Amino acid sequence: MDERVASSTNTSERPLVLSLLKLARPHQWVKSAFVLIGPLYGLADIATTHRPLSEVVVPAGLTAAAFALASSSCYVVNDLFDAEADRLHPRKCRRPIASGAVSPGAAWVFALGLLVATAVLVLMIPPAGGQSVRGLVGLTIGLYIANVTVYSIWIKHIMIADVMGLSLGFVLRVMGGCAAVAISPSTWLLNCIFFLAMFLAFGKRLGERRTAGAGASGVRAVQAAYTDDLLRMAVVVTAVATLLTYASYVQASEAYYTDPEVGNFNLLWLTILPATFGLFRCIVLLERGDYDDPTELAIRDRAFAASGLVFGVMTVLLIVFFRLGNGG
Repeated sequence: MDERVASSTNTSERPLVLSLLKLARPHQWVKSAFVLIGPLYGLADIATTHRPLSEVVVPAGLTAAAFALASSSCYVVNDLFDAEADRLHPRKCRRPIASGAVSPGAAWVFALGLLVATAVLVLMIPPAGGQSVRGLVGLTIGLYIANVTVYSIWIKHIMIADVMGLSLGFVLRVMGGCAAVAISPSTWLLNCIFFLAMFLAFGKRLGERRTAGAGASGVRAVQAAYTDDLLRMAVVVTAVATLLTYASYVQASEAYYTDPEVGNFNLLWLTILPATFGLFRCIVLLERGDYDDPTELAIRDRAFAASGLVFGVMTVLLIVFFRLGNGG
């Protein structure tokens, strides 16, 4: 029996609930962690206003969940439009719609249900800092959905623009998190997130070319427009831009300076060390063709995972320390 036919038969026998769950791609919900970046870095400043921690955790958590469901709805719609092409792909033919496990009608109803659930979560977001934030959060989610839709229909076929479209989605997540807790996002932070997302996207495309070779365009059609040299240059440029903008953000973060009597040193600068190691470690492994996806490094490469863990622990400890120091 043909492998794709066998795969289609197996997936069509899966319970509908499990097929719908797979269609929602819950493993992608981890991207909603970007919603928490603004509130996390803003904790030290929020502490000076003596706002309770619940006014940060609850709105940010509900917003992250809303973005997760909104992204799932976008994945469903994308799979509906790509169903015919997916059936011809050796891996994507296993997707629920392409395999026949979920009918187009059920998929449309599921996508609409996810959007309704997203709206309910937005309406549940409590005021932050004494003001309603639902409108701004809803606006950022609406812009995110519009961006993903335009990407799926058009932008993903245009080189460079495809990466910028993906990166804008991460920036909108950060802006949504800031809106949820009523703080203004730092321009430097938005720049850093934008370039980091571009680095990851370019890195994934370079990794695909290193592992798939001439067949990379079969994995992603826009690969036909890229070259190895262009992607290598783009990866390095966006990595440097990420580090420079993060360094500028650190310099502008006045809340993390020590007492002037002991040198007035910005302790947040220490996080630049693991960030630099992690980014360049990622470049080396992608260039060698060890991985085809930067996010895979966080699971399989111990050195890269360790740098990410050190960066995260240092950042959280510094933020908690300075929030407590400010009486939060």
